[in-house]
Amino acid sequence: MKGITINNLVRVTGGFYYGEKDILEKEITNVFIDSRKVTEGSLFIPIVGERADGHEFIQNVFEAGALCTLSEKKLASDNIPYILVPSSLQALKDIAEFYLEQLNIKVVGITGSVGKTSTKEMVASVLSTQFNILKTNGNYNNEIGLPLTVFRLTGNEEVAVLEMGISDFGEMSRLTKIAKPDIAVITNIGLCHLENLKSRDGILEAKTEIFKGLKENGTICLNGDDDKLRTVTSYKNNEVIFFGNNEINDIYAKDIVSNGLKGTECIICTPKGDIHVQINVPGVHMVYNALAACSVGMALGVSLNNIKAGIENLKPVSGRVNIIETSNFTIIDDCYNANPVSMKSSVDILKEALGRKVCILGDMFELGENEIELHKSVGCHIKDVGIDVLVTIGNLSKYIIDGTSNSNVICFHYNTKQDAIAELKMVLQSGDSILVKASHGMEFNEIVDYIKAFDNY
Repeated sequence: MKGITINNLVRVTGGFYYGEKDILEKEITNVFIDSRKVTEGSLFIPIVGERADGHEFIQNVFEAGALCTLSEKKLASDNIPYILVPSSLQALKDIAEFYLEQLNIKVVGITGSVGKTSTKEMVASVLSTQFNILKTNGNYNNEIGLPLTVFRLTGNEEVAVLEMGISDFGEMSRLTKIAKPDIAVITNIGLCHLENLKSRDGILEAKTEIFKGLKENGTICLNGDDDKLRTVTSYKNNEVIFFGNNEINDIYAKDIVSNGLKGTECIICTPKGDIHVQINVPGVHMVYNALAACSVGMALGVSLNNIKAGIENLKPVSGRVNIIETSNFTIIDDCYNANPVSMKSSVDILKEALGRKVCILGDMFELGENEIELHKSVGCHIKDVGIDVLVTIGNLSKYIIDGTSNSNVICFHYNTKQDAIAELKMVLQSGDSILVKASHGMEFNEIVDYIKAFDNY
């Protein structure tokens, strides 16, 4: 980090400094909210969480070399330099906003109901062919994760690719205030977070809050095949680029060919020419991610040859349609998260696999009052596609089985992962292709690890 002095922090947070005055012009080296990660010269921000209060570890961070800490309460010790603030969480966001403003860097903000992470990876792969970039790691895309991602910037990067996830109104406004993107990407408006956002119109309203922070003369990249996003015409005269599989879009794909689990190939048509690309991650839906990345690349002046190379260099992320070949099975590890749209897309990938096709599916969370019907809809899709075996785990996933009624799908339901693991060896057969998917909180990576360890078939 560069240029963040204690005096800066006091001003940015609106806090009051306690401690020796001789460190006020010293620069912090980093920012941490985890006391175990604190390094020499860093700032500690104690967050009050559901399980722990970071204030309890303030003494520890100075033993680890912290330069200063924030605090929401007055501290008893006179020897600890700290800034008293009304809210550590708000201060975290304010500091991240200030730090990003000091950097000469382009920002790409990516949101949407489905495909944020895979689109972020594709965009980063394309931009890295021409720029020094930093991208969001893991699920660091909320009001804590986004600031922590910003603090990873060293000042040497040219572009930051930031994933921005929300579940309620107002969250995106707060995220975009921090990120202030030069380019805003919305992948689609699907069925997720319906508990708070209620409908696709509500989701559209919440997602398009990203435009509020868009820099002047910025670019908006939208999925033009999405009926809701197609209604967005402009925002403060910023350029809008539509992408999709339809020729009415500015950037579109044609001659799409699925190569099963080996990926998809297509021709991407742009105002500057066409490119033939091989997408080496399975799922025809990955074409949309490639189109989004092409749109961002062109907005930032990436050559068509580099866009092609970036798309073709993409590697799958663990838990995101990651194909794992073992001596017994082909596992489609897509267990990072789930909603009805992404669940059906993953089932479509499975249908392209060889051998007996097995779905191991868990609950999908935050679907609101229609959660039962939305789970059933996945079962209907499984029936239509022709999956051989369905294993469901959890309280809601049993309704997926209801959607497969009057079909030849062999179904098993278990209340817990432990119950399922106890019987999976009797359910699975050598040569099976297996999709593993559920909402993040189900922690289905444990299922993937268990199946990978099978060795007696």
